[in-house]
Amino acid sequence: MHSCFLAQSAGRAEYVESYSSNADSLPSVLTKNHADLLESRLRNQAILQFGTHQLPDNLKDWEAYRSELRKKIIQKTGLIVNQNLPLDIKETGSIQMKGYQIKNIAFQTRPGVYATANLYVPEGKGPFPAVIVMHGHWPGGRLYESFQAIGQSLALNGYVCLNIDAWGAGERTRTHGKDEYHGANLGASLLNIGESLIGVQISDNMRGVDLLSSLPYVDSKNIGATGASGGGNQTMWLAAMDDRVKAAMPVVSVGTFESCVMRSNCICELLTDGMTFTEQAGVLALVAPRAIKMANIIVDNPTFLSSEMLRSFNNSKPIFKMLAAENNISNLVLDKTHGYWPENREVLLGLFDLKLKGIGTGAPKKEIPFETLPNKQLLVFPVMGKRDLSVQTTADYCERRGKELRASYLGLRSFDASAKQNELRNILRINEVSNLKKVHKYTSLAGWDRLALETSDNKLIPLLLLTPADPALGYLVIINPAGKGAISEDLVTSLKKKGQGIVIADLSGTGEASSFKENITNKSMVLHTQSRAELWLGKTILGEWVKELNVVSDFLKSRQHAQKVSIDGSKEAGLAGLFLAATGGNVDDIILRDAPLSYLFDNQGSIDFFSMGIHLPGFLNWGDVSLAAALSGKNIRIINPVTMSGVKISDSGLKEYKEEFAKLRTLSGKQGKTIFY
Repeated sequence: MHSCFLAQSAGRAEYVESYSSNADSLPSVLTKNHADLLESRLRNQAILQFGTHQLPDNLKDWEAYRSELRKKIIQKTGLIVNQNLPLDIKETGSIQMKGYQIKNIAFQTRPGVYATANLYVPEGKGPFPAVIVMHGHWPGGRLYESFQAIGQSLALNGYVCLNIDAWGAGERTRTHGKDEYHGANLGASLLNIGESLIGVQISDNMRGVDLLSSLPYVDSKNIGATGASGGGNQTMWLAAMDDRVKAAMPVVSVGTFESCVMRSNCICELLTDGMTFTEQAGVLALVAPRAIKMANIIVDNPTFLSSEMLRSFNNSKPIFKMLAAENNISNLVLDKTHGYWPENREVLLGLFDLKLKGIGTGAPKKEIPFETLPNKQLLVFPVMGKRDLSVQTTADYCERRGKELRASYLGLRSFDASAKQNELRNILRINEVSNLKKVHKYTSLAGWDRLALETSDNKLIPLLLLTPADPALGYLVIINPAGKGAISEDLVTSLKKKGQGIVIADLSGTGEASSFKENITNKSMVLHTQSRAELWLGKTILGEWVKELNVVSDFLKSRQHAQKVSIDGSKEAGLAGLFLAATGGNVDDIILRDAPLSYLFDNQGSIDFFSMGIHLPGFLNWGDVSLAAALSGKNIRIINPVTMSGVKISDSGLKEYKEEFAKLRTLSGKQGKTIFY
């Protein structure tokens, strides 16, 4: 079923059709049973990148490298550090235990943003050494039994311990008292405002060190850090970026950046563009000459295999040796499962006694027996739904910061269109040109010509092609983030009746060009693995799609002698067509279906309406969709515009967007217009 309604475009009346979704039985292009081309390509790039990174072999070069690496990490993570911000510690309850006390607290990590935590304080005057504990992806966040156990064991052994909820986890989820995954599209939304989940976590944890250092009963010169899995990753980054951490023990978390690519891990462990300038060994080396001990297990997630940890360990160790601190880097491999076990805690106690108290030999220390508490006793806000509004969630923060960025953007009275175009290329990370290398032609099926375009950056773009009845009609390139199987049969039938030239393309990660591995392991998080892999390697999915569409367009104009090439893209694929035009690509006009009019976060619909391929680091710092439309200089039709959560935009909201798009067109000085349906 479909409906038609009259629209005005380019000075003439035409019908724009609204189609139902009905998968067409379109023929396949690529050879059946082929290897996972996408995974192989990205894994190979990661392997090559690992081989290019080498740490300096002398102190002078190391100091320069160290300084530059920290600057890049700050830039790429969007890390914000404000140590002068009042901590404003709020204690909501306390529990007296035998030999120590547990305080339920919240404290300010950013202006108006508070983290929830538990503070374990031994009896006595102190000053005590202190430890910050960071949890991983377990239910309850800091309240999970393993992390409670670390706090209690440390307190019983004379350490002040701060157990902090990670950003978006524990008591910091969107719905108080309800666990949710803080990564995927939710965590990735921070990228659009120029920040990152890893960046806000580092910032939070540095504020945790601020808190410990502020306490009169803490020895601020002897602070340690530990955590497991995602919390172990946080431990490594905190130790690397905060010199106040004297000793650290990341558990089941250290591998290589290479091993992160196309493997199972969280966006909270992603350093955007990381593999373009360093490897994990470089981050570990930032800890030198302070102490770090990696504790892995024999069999684990491929990202954190002990063999991967040993590669980073061996490559960073020379820096410790050069700084006369060879004994301050060590590792441990246990025959356990993924977790923080009593054996880990005993190793931790021995390590921290040596490094923070100056006692013992560093050998594992037997624990004092204890029992963990029911989670409810440790809640900062024990009444569900009565959480203080200052505990901002990822959704709250992204929406608030996004509105601030858009307010600044909408206040523009002029801009340099050429400069903005170059900035967009950088945001999309499309500085590397992709050219057509070879055209592979196959037997026609069901009236379709079947081709695969081989590119200079080692891709195969599968195409179905139908030549136009009249060359003047040109070609319409149809793309869908779910692949050609999701393209409406009604749309294709309608175009055939009009004699329109049709090209159906599967872009990287979609349809036949998708990763078999991703399709099997991430059914509920579309493009989760690929999006992180591209970002590790200094790319974006949308940027790769722009490059691929440019190859397709050039092929049609140079090889098929197309007089006109248009792009019809659904959801985020439509944005790729728009960004191609905005960056000067060879396309004549664009149709976007179910696409967002703004990258502003909204929490009204589904966080997963779009795939993870939509996110662009710093996009709202640059501008918004309306600026891209203005820079295109092309006629654009947007059918059923929505918000970032897929909610249809109201009439009043659409009126405001129409004014915004028109204003930006005028400021750009470029031709074309945007029409909304």
